[in-house]
Amino acid sequence: MIGGHLFKRTALALVVAGSTLAASLPALAESEIAVIVNKDPVTSFAIQQRVPFLRLRHVKGDLKQAATDELIDEALKKQETKRLGIRVPDEAVEAAYAKFANDNKLTADQLGQVLGHAGFSPKAFKDYIRVQMGWGQAVQASMRGGGQRLSETDVVQRMLAQGGNKPSTTEYQLQQVIFVIPPAKRDAMKAARMTEANGMRNRFSGCEGNYTIAKGLRDVTVRELGRVSQPELPEAWKDAISKISSSGTTPPLATEKGVEFIAVCSTRSISDDKVAAMVFQTQDLEKSRSGGEGPDAKLLAKLKSKAAIIRR
Repeated sequence: MIGGHLFKRTALALVVAGSTLAASLPALAESEIAVIVNKDPVTSFAIQQRVPFLRLRHVKGDLKQAATDELIDEALKKQETKRLGIRVPDEAVEAAYAKFANDNKLTADQLGQVLGHAGFSPKAFKDYIRVQMGWGQAVQASMRGGGQRLSETDVVQRMLAQGGNKPSTTEYQLQQVIFVIPPAKRDAMKAARMTEANGMRNRFSGCEGNYTIAKGLRDVTVRELGRVSQPELPEAWKDAISKISSSGTTPPLATEKGVEFIAVCSTRSISDDKVAAMVFQTQDLEKSRSGGEGPDAKLLAKLKSKAAIIRR
């Protein structure tokens, strides 16, 4: 997940990083294959490029070794993401990059300058974002598929450990509004369609009214998404939807289909065994992302145990 908590440790370092890092970087040697991960190469050039990014994150110790280990992990994550058919749209990556810059009180261009001065390119950072977003979806898919699913006994034990209280979560009645853009006209039409989407959002008074508004607009689709619990919200929309207490709309987002926003028709609190399992699984996932031993770390360890990793 990109945004709120995923890059907190990176954020502080990026803000305070200076341009002196670039001067301290060694000249890049001719690239060679340093590691092979299931037939995918990790080059010495990629390792050298990753070192300044580790400095930005204040990683200590042997940075070359740390960079190598991180790139091995990323190779496994990309392979699993590809195997599951998960594709992170360019628009989602760009939106995450812009949000990260904004969260650190920078423009996208200023963030690019900070990264460039440190010796780590904006493109490389976006590639890193793409891997993390895809991996988050892969972990969730593994949990839904049973790889990390909690049994009924596990759920009961967790509830007893928390005083016997069954956790609750918010359920959202959602609608998706799409301002369609043909792929060939995406660049030319995106700004205009974004303006139209914001105009429709300003007229929002309830989900039923969206159908009436859409009839007066060209190439606008309204889809009912039904009831979705907070742990099941799509990553691209989760932060924005979670900020809506009863009804409203998310800011528009450029996607592969065009420009979209989500309308929250209503919300309610729910609590049952299924919800308890989802809440506990989400807590485990958050724990793993902050360095704990959750489904994220367990899935990566499983992939690593089966991988053919050749260090040269």
